[in-house]
Amino acid sequence: MPTEVILPKVDMDMATGQISRWFATEGQQVKKGDVLFEIETDKAAMEIDAPASGVLRDVTGKEGVDIPVGAPVAWIYADGEAYGAKQDTAPISPLVGEMSTKSTEGGAVPPTSHSVTPPSALPGISPSGGEIGQSPSGARATPLARRLAREAGLALASVTGTGPYGRVVKADIDAAIAKGGAKEAPALAPEAPAAAAASAPAVKAMSDDQVLKLFEEGSYELVPHDNMRKTIARRLVEAKTTIPHFYLTLDCELDALLALRTQINAAAPIKKTDKGEAPAYKLSVNDMVIKAMAMALKAVPDANASWTESAMVKHKHADVGVAVSIPGGLITPIIRHADEKSLSTISNEMKDLASRARSRKLKPEEYQGGTTAVSNLGMFGIKDFAAVINPPHATILAVGAGEERAVVRNGEIKIATVMSVTLSTDHRAVDGALGAELLVAFKRLIENPMGLLV
Repeated sequence: MPTEVILPKVDMDMATGQISRWFATEGQQVKKGDVLFEIETDKAAMEIDAPASGVLRDVTGKEGVDIPVGAPVAWIYADGEAYGAKQDTAPISPLVGEMSTKSTEGGAVPPTSHSVTPPSALPGISPSGGEIGQSPSGARATPLARRLAREAGLALASVTGTGPYGRVVKADIDAAIAKGGAKEAPALAPEAPAAAAASAPAVKAMSDDQVLKLFEEGSYELVPHDNMRKTIARRLVEAKTTIPHFYLTLDCELDALLALRTQINAAAPIKKTDKGEAPAYKLSVNDMVIKAMAMALKAVPDANASWTESAMVKHKHADVGVAVSIPGGLITPIIRHADEKSLSTISNEMKDLASRARSRKLKPEEYQGGTTAVSNLGMFGIKDFAAVINPPHATILAVGAGEERAVVRNGEIKIATVMSVTLSTDHRAVDGALGAELLVAFKRLIENPMGLLV
């Protein structure tokens, strides 16, 4: 049997991907491990290796077209294997096997194979959505084996696969039929109308037609959503409809922090670069906010948590995601163990992550996970705002602009540089008093910044 080449899942949020470039053509000889094609997810570009050696046939995955994860995009025929009719292009189960992927950034990632397994926390994708045709049993099988099993009424889950990665092939089905294999269970009866009504969304969004009818025809143009915009929209709706947000706001005085930042930057050693001499680091206020947020989480460990239905996830490290605006959307690269890193390390790491985020060269492990996040709109002069929690985080800190304000000290009005911050909190994981304790710890560090150097 030819080896099926499928679109792999390389990002936890990935439901579809686009092939941006094929490196082999129809009928070309390829070797296992050769770069076969490049895919673009909503956040990164990845090179995909050939899973087998042979001749590339029936390339069905077109460049620039949305393709569901797990869908076959081509087949590889082993040397000497007879080439028959075009393969059945019915979609298959999502990949649960080995697929070698490499970042396209200068080969920064070693071209070694590794397991790519959809995280269990991912929401299920409904076959009725037309994105992924998945066997109810979850078994992996070739399209031919799947069809033969269906025609024979055979339960795929009862068949032991002998193909690549345990995939069920035709010979397995024939053997199971000969042995009188287990039959598929009858389809479940439709759910009661009341149950269906209970699971339906309370409010349905306006349809496209309903929206467009509100505007005069010819007064607008339609720009199709790319994958990033679709993912952002889906995750924001998910966050706002499934996470009970509440918000806490505090004002932090920045004068001591700004003075310390000036001293630290002035003391930066000079190093030689390709562009001449430059300071070894240049701290921003945001770098110090990241460090303060990480240290606050370590000081209030109960707030360094994530919610799951079965248990509270208590994190041992403070990994701070930082919202970075990129063309067409945003992404949240993560500073791992931010509480343990120096300010200069955080600053240089953040500059590197932000630069590669804007060119979509981040690896998935650089933006997936994290225990909290920071979103800073101060550079736009935004005074204060409330950010939407990015699951699996239980908190996100929205940072406004530092500005001179009148403050009262000991009964006298003084001028101070003040920054408003708002903590959005998942009430399932962090209660009001706990969230307040976290924010007070953050304020204490910002207003007494020498603590960031300890």
